[in-house]
Amino acid sequence: MGVGATTAKQGLVTMAIAALVGVTTLLAYLFMDSRNEALEVQKLLAVKVEQFASTQQKLDSISTVLDQKLVEVRRLGGNVAALEQIKWQLENDRRKLKSDLTFSIQQYNLKIKDYRNFLAQSESDLQKLRDENGLLRNRTRALEEEKQNVLSENEGLKTERAALTQTLADYSLQNAELKNQVTIASAMKAVNVQVIALAANGKERRGGSYKASRIDRLKVSFIMPANPVAVKNDKDIYIRILDANGAVVSESGVGGVIPFEGREIGYTIRQAVPFENNDQEVNILFRKESAYKPGVYTVEIYAEGFRIGDGRFDVK
Repeated sequence: MGVGATTAKQGLVTMAIAALVGVTTLLAYLFMDSRNEALEVQKLLAVKVEQFASTQQKLDSISTVLDQKLVEVRRLGGNVAALEQIKWQLENDRRKLKSDLTFSIQQYNLKIKDYRNFLAQSESDLQKLRDENGLLRNRTRALEEEKQNVLSENEGLKTERAALTQTLADYSLQNAELKNQVTIASAMKAVNVQVIALAANGKERRGGSYKASRIDRLKVSFIMPANPVAVKNDKDIYIRILDANGAVVSESGVGGVIPFEGREIGYTIRQAVPFENNDQEVNILFRKESAYKPGVYTVEIYAEGFRIGDGRFDVK
């Protein structure tokens, strides 16, 4: 065999070895990559399982506290409607969690936060009911003893007896008002209020400072956070736009007046909004035929007898 043939044979062997090393390296890389993906999936599953168990434990704990509050409020003679409503909502969430294939820790954390806020509020009202009941029992006992003494005295004490009876009635009224407070949940709120200017072509301008000539309509945009005890129904939302002098901006046939804190106030526009109790975004449009005067404008938002949010914008 010649030198050229030997050299060619050695070259083929070298190429074969190189190819074999390349294939082996590729297989090793694919194996390691697949193994890494499996480990990542295992880690994600472990995190999901831990989040699921933690969420279930938190909901169970809140359920236990609610049961205890229901028992105590009934014992004190308070109104349990709000507590029963939140308990019903909680049990729905607990049942849903067991079969929730789209489980989201963020969604349930928001629910848990709302439940805990409600528990904190109800605990404050419940403590007032406890205190008032204690005072009322002591006062009632003392008044009853005084009443018996008065009844045993002559006719000249009738006036004093009437006064004591009235005092007892006043305390009973105070206790009834305190019981009603147990059912009051947080009022609806409007957060992240923005006033956006729309040109005639529909183009939006944001930032809160606009030229009067470029305002065809105003869009009042805000978020209505979820409320565990709120009822899903149509909510009448009233918008008041006040100019720099405090006058209500209105358009003929659109605005009106609403009662608020014992008086009537004017509003700019009313819109019924289907409340879905899911941190929904609300957008309300208003058009004024005449141009806006320069100055700082204030926007007030009302619903169900409450002022639920505020905003402002400037007109140049």
